[in-house]
Amino acid sequence: MNDPEENRSERDSLGEVIVPRKALYGAQTQRAIQNFQLSDLRFPRQFIRALGIIKGAAATVNDELGLLPAGAKDAIVEAAGAIANGDFDDHFPIDIFQTGSGTSTNMNANEVIANLASKIRGEEVHPNDHVNRSQSSNDVIPTAVHLSASLSITENLLPSLAHLHGVILSRAAELDDVVTTGRTHLMDAMPVSLGQIMGGWGHQIAQRRQRIESSLHQLSQLAQGGTAVGTGINAPPEFGAAMAGKLTAETGISFAPSDNYFASLSSPDAVVDVSGQLKGLAVVLTKISNDLRWMNSGPNAGLGEISLTALQPGSSIMPGKVNPVIPEAVAMACAQVIGNDVTITLGGQSGNFQLNVMLPVIAYNLLQSIDLLANSCSSLADKAISDFTVNRKRIAGILERNPILITALNAKIGYEKGSELAKLAFREGRSIKEVVLEHTDFTAEDLDRLLDPMALTKGGIPE
Repeated sequence: MNDPEENRSERDSLGEVIVPRKALYGAQTQRAIQNFQLSDLRFPRQFIRALGIIKGAAATVNDELGLLPAGAKDAIVEAAGAIANGDFDDHFPIDIFQTGSGTSTNMNANEVIANLASKIRGEEVHPNDHVNRSQSSNDVIPTAVHLSASLSITENLLPSLAHLHGVILSRAAELDDVVTTGRTHLMDAMPVSLGQIMGGWGHQIAQRRQRIESSLHQLSQLAQGGTAVGTGINAPPEFGAAMAGKLTAETGISFAPSDNYFASLSSPDAVVDVSGQLKGLAVVLTKISNDLRWMNSGPNAGLGEISLTALQPGSSIMPGKVNPVIPEAVAMACAQVIGNDVTITLGGQSGNFQLNVMLPVIAYNLLQSIDLLANSCSSLADKAISDFTVNRKRIAGILERNPILITALNAKIGYEKGSELAKLAFREGRSIKEVVLEHTDFTAEDLDRLLDPMALTKGGIPE
């Protein structure tokens, strides 16, 4: 029943709709709320921000082209700015799982901005005729995907990656004098320094950062100006280029109109590629997290080479237990990102003729991946890598008993003799130095030189 104190009546092309009186949106948004009730997932802040920026830029361009009535531009720009700033996020209630073009969310933005702008102007501002002028949901939503992702990567992910890289390299330099047992197949191998291990991590992060930066430029080409099917119907020919210029000025990120609107509307190839680079970063962060967990394992039955800072009790039943919670959390976040990439891949192949019809879920998963990875980088840097302590005595003791050190003598005693002595040392629980001294003509001084762990991390043939 329509209670006039609680509700109001709105109309669209399908007829009358009852809308909550306090809602800033109108009939089309209300229909979407009623139609799409599949989840509690909503577009994130970054996407609503992008919509606000786009609508404000469109109003400015339309006004410059003489396509808006007097006073409409200023009112729309002010209202769109409030949307971009996050002042009215609670008026964007539509489920991610909606019409595949994102039309419902585009109209949600048009209706909210029109409502606010009408109050500012003192005259009606129409959601379609004014706010959505020279636009279609079919070019607004893919443009919003590119814009929101570009902003999130530039403002959040890349700085977090740079911070993680810096922390890793700082600790690598600090710990380059600590020689530990290398491991291949999780089995003892030749020595490496902690600096070398962490330097490997740092190189992986640097490579991933470069690859994400190189893929970022693909997001700079915008669908805006293609309107409904890529032909640019109902938009002035110069609209796309003007929009790219306004968005560049607004954000400081260089944008340009798409080289081919038909491709941009039907196939989000750039987003699929960027998601693949995010997946690659998730793989790297998982590797680093797992290394930290293994190195921290113990304190007695595991490797126990490092001790991560204790952040919380690790068990509800075992007193004194502390777990590597940050690497675990990061590994789970990375698993989510890898899963998100699968969803984006499936979404990317769902371009039917002139339009992709999985844009909302593509946008949601892409932005979630960026946020998860940015937060994961910061957490690893600040709560795991920056302050772990090194158990030098334990590392040295394990290294001294490592029978694989015999590898350094291959050139002098041969592989077969070395294998025999390594097995003997392991079987009798003695150091390799002790066994080699007993069964060869090497002196203690020779072995101190040839089996020096730090020297062995430098490579080459021991002399």
